[in-house]
Amino acid sequence: MKGIDFQRLQDDFRGLNLNDPGGWPKAPRIAAYVLILVAVVAAGWFLDWSDQWSELEQKQQEESKLRDSWVNKKRQAVNLDEYKRQLEEINRQFDSLVRQLPGKAEMESLLSDINQAGVGRGLQFDLFQPAKDDIREFYAAVPVTISVTGSYNDLGEFASDVAKMPRIVTIKNMVLTAAPAHSNRGREKASVAYDGRLKLDATAETYRYLDEEELNRQRGGKK
Repeated sequence: MKGIDFQRLQDDFRGLNLNDPGGWPKAPRIAAYVLILVAVVAAGWFLDWSDQWSELEQKQQEESKLRDSWVNKKRQAVNLDEYKRQLEEINRQFDSLVRQLPGKAEMESLLSDINQAGVGRGLQFDLFQPAKDDIREFYAAVPVTISVTGSYNDLGEFASDVAKMPRIVTIKNMVLTAAPAHSNRGREKASVAYDGRLKLDATAETYRYLDEEELNRQRGGKK
């Protein structure tokens, strides 16, 4: 096998007539064809093919998303009965929670029950003041500011009694301080005695379900 004659190749590329490429030796003609081919491919890539390649990648990504969406929908269709069963169970649980919310007509009785829970434990209510209803999506929160005095154990039992009520009532923003037994105030100083009782300042928040008129007003406000 003969080696490459580099000297001959150099001679072939010398003195080429650019006006007569058909008369060039074989090696320069092959090199010219290769350069033209590379130039055409490069021009095609930058002028057209690169955009087509980007579009192809985008379509492939869209195809992958559509395939995943189809698989998810097929899975949902296969499990449709199970989803319906779960939805029915969620609705039952929701209805159970809603039944724990009193309506407007029951609120007075519920507030009285909270008050009686404290009185029944021997507590003294210094303040029991319902505030304006806080209307939310499908229910209203009814905060009640309370200030009640009694022993530590009685206050704890009162909180436990409230938690056991069939209606939902939460006690929050609690501040516990020593309650003064009496106060003798003179013009220059005051003396306060304590008998071991505590004063609880808190917010008892209960909830009620919105009536039809309030629900319609809520829906109308979202349009």
